[in-house]
Amino acid sequence: VQVEESGGGSVQPGGSLRLSCVASGFTFSTSIMTWYRQAPGKGRQLVARLNIGTGSTNYVDSVKGRFTISRGNADNSVELQMNDLKPEDTAVYSCNALPKNSPRTFWGQGTQVTVSS
Repeated sequence: VQVEESGGGSVQPGGSLRLSCVASGFTFSTSIMTWYRQAPGKGRQLVARLNIGTGSTNYVDSVKGRFTISRGNADNSVELQMNDLKPEDTAVYSCNALPKNSPRTFWGQGTQVTVSS
């Protein structure tokens, strides 16, 4: 199983970024894909989750209305569209894959998002 993120970077407050996560080595169509983030000195936080099979989504309250998780244009990919970014969104964002019936999850290497003026 491989999970790889891309799309991080630096942006001013109010700006937008789109993160992409491409996964392989498992049945993507029945998996659950989740974006997490970890800011310096803080614990890992679930940001957004997409059940690929059902299409249902979940978001942490602090990003509702600003972030959108969806399937990407590329096969076996998900995207996280982040709008109206705030300094408190600064973190390493990591993609997590949970294949159906898998005893474990799989992580990408993470991508840095920095929001600063």
